[in-house]
Amino acid sequence: MSSDDLLLWAVLPYVTLAIFIAGHIWRYRYDKFGWTTRSSQLYESRLLRWGSPLFHFGILAVLVGHVAGLVIPESWTDAIGISEGAYHAFAVGVGSIAGFCTLVGLTLLIYRRATVGPVFRATTRMDKVMYFFLALVIVLGVFNTASGAAPSIEGDYNYREGVSVWWRGIFSLRPQPELMAEAPIGFQAHALVAMILFALWPFTRLVHVFSAPLFYLWRPYVVYRSRGDEPTRESRPGWGATEPVDR
Repeated sequence: MSSDDLLLWAVLPYVTLAIFIAGHIWRYRYDKFGWTTRSSQLYESRLLRWGSPLFHFGILAVLVGHVAGLVIPESWTDAIGISEGAYHAFAVGVGSIAGFCTLVGLTLLIYRRATVGPVFRATTRMDKVMYFFLALVIVLGVFNTASGAAPSIEGDYNYREGVSVWWRGIFSLRPQPELMAEAPIGFQAHALVAMILFALWPFTRLVHVFSAPLFYLWRPYVVYRSRGDEPTRESRPGWGATEPVDR
C-alpha cells in the first residue's frame, strides 16, 4: 500500500470529520442568523413543488440505504436468513429508483436556481460549489448502484466486504485503508467526493438539515382569538390548566 493510499483512506477521513464537527460548532456560534435554507418559495413555486419532494424523499431513501449497506455487517443479514443475492437485488432495485428520483429532483432545483433571477441572486458562492459536489456524488452513487446490476462493469465487487468494513473501521478507530485501495475506481471516486462534500457542509445551506423543529412535538398550543373577543382567562405557559380571572 502506497503513502498516497494511506493519506487518502486513513488520514483524510479524520480531517473531514474534524472540519465537519468544528465547522458546525463555529457556524452555530458566529452565524446563527445564517443557519437557514434561505427559503425562496416566494419567488417561484412551480418547479419547487416537483423538485423539492423528489429530492428530499429520494435523498432520505438513499440515506437509509447507505445506513443499511455501511453500518449493518453482512454477517447480520446472513444470520436472519437474508441471502447476499436477495440483499443485492433489493439494494440495486430500490437504490436505483431512489437515486434516480434524487437526481431528477436536484436537477430541477439547480435549474430553478439558475434560471429564476431572485433565487439565483440569493445563492452564495459556497452554495454553488456545494451543488456541484452534491450532484457529482449523486451521479457517482447512481453509477455504482447501476454497475452492481452489470457484472461486466463492476458487478463482481462486493462493497459490503470492502467499502463498508473500511467505513466502520474509521469510527472504531481501526481504519483499513488497504480495503479502499483495492476498491473499484467508481467507489473510490464516490468516497472522495463525499468527503469533500462533508467538509463543505458546515459552510453552506446544508446546515438546515440539523434544524428540524422537533420542539414542535411538545410545545403548548398557540391560542388565536379574533380582534373582537374579550379574553376571560389569563394564558399561562406550558400545558397547565388556567383559572378564571375576576374582572
